[in-house]
Parts: sequence; structure tokens; C-alpha cells
Amino acid sequence: MHDMPSHDYHIDIPGTTIFDGKQAMKGYALNKMCYDFNKAENREGFRADEEAWMERYGLNDQQKAAVRARDVLGLIDAGGNIYYLAKFAGIFGLGVQDVGGLQTGRTKQEFQDYLLSQA
Repeated sequence: MHDMPSHDYHIDIPGTTIFDGKQAMKGYALNKMCYDFNKAENREGFRADEEAWMERYGLNDQQKAAVRARDVLGLIDAGGNIYYLAKFAGIFGLGVQDVGGLQTGRTKQEFQDYLLSQA
């Protein structure tokens, strides 16, 4: 009998960024910034001066470009964890289902319809 999981969690899923240890290290500054958006004053500080806020947290050029473009998928590629990025997306009125639509190439409504069809 083996203590091995029955599923290989390291498979390549085309179009999907797997959040693993490498991605966690890559996205540390970005995720720290987004985690701090749990506080209203930090969200307001970011809105007041995004560039200074990104410098304060030490975001790299890839992360800064994705923030400027409001590119949630680019932020995931840059090491962002979706749970932390939800706070970032929320600043701009994007909810989890908006992001789910982005991740699956659907509009928010198409994504909601898809979820309902799976129930």
C-alpha cells in the first residue's frame, strides 16, 4: 500500500497557472500588497497614488504593468494568488465571478450560466 496521492497535482493544464512554491515566491510582494487591501485605508491609499503604493511594496515591472492594465490574469502569471487578488479586483468592482469569467474566457453572465448548468 502506498501513501501516494491518487492524483498527480503537478500536471500541466494548458492556459492555467499553477500556484506553487515558485509562484508564491515570485508573487510575494504583490500578494502582500493585496492582502493589505483588507484594510479600507490601504485601499484608499492605493487609489490615491497607485505608483507610490506599488513602489512601497516593491512590485516588479511585470506586476506593475499588470496592475496598471487591471489585468487579473497577468497578475496571476506574475505570482498573484487569486484569494489575495480578489481584494485588488474588488477595488475596481470586479467580483469572483468576473474573475472566473476571465479565467475561462467567458463573460460574467456566461460564467454564471455555466455554473448554474453544473448544479
